[in-house]
Amino acid sequence: MRNLKLDRIDRMLLEALQQDARLTTAELAELVNLSPSPCARRIRRLEQAGLIKRYRAELDKSLLGLVVTTFVQVRLGHHQQEWVEQFEGTVRSMPEVIQCHSVSGHFDYLLQVISTDIDGFEQWLRKFRQLKEVSVVDSSLAIRAIKESGALPLPAE
Repeated sequence: MRNLKLDRIDRMLLEALQQDARLTTAELAELVNLSPSPCARRIRRLEQAGLIKRYRAELDKSLLGLVVTTFVQVRLGHHQQEWVEQFEGTVRSMPEVIQCHSVSGHFDYLLQVISTDIDGFEQWLRKFRQLKEVSVVDSSLAIRAIKESGALPLPAE
């Protein structure tokens, strides 16, 4: 994948798909000034190269009642492989955790947790703190989102 050369049209296609993955091949082709067949081939090449991993819908959190976002920093009690794997497996199974990153610094992990209200977060936190792998938890409530585009910056030519 690292050897895949992206030209101006590839970048335009990727940017357009990041903004609206429901665009048809014909709409994309018109946007980048190609005919539909070469446009479809380019998209297929980007998919086969693994650059486009999947297509999905972005849902409106507030309309689903998921209005509380919390960032949770976690330190494990032990760092043996078994504990790390157990913790990461447990976190992967929690629908409230929408992102989890292994991080450097004072903590081992940074989680983004979403819930309907503070009581929902507290219930999740009470269960989370009972995990044997968890030693220290620190959380910060998000007041408001400044940027949540999710779109990746594309490298220049």
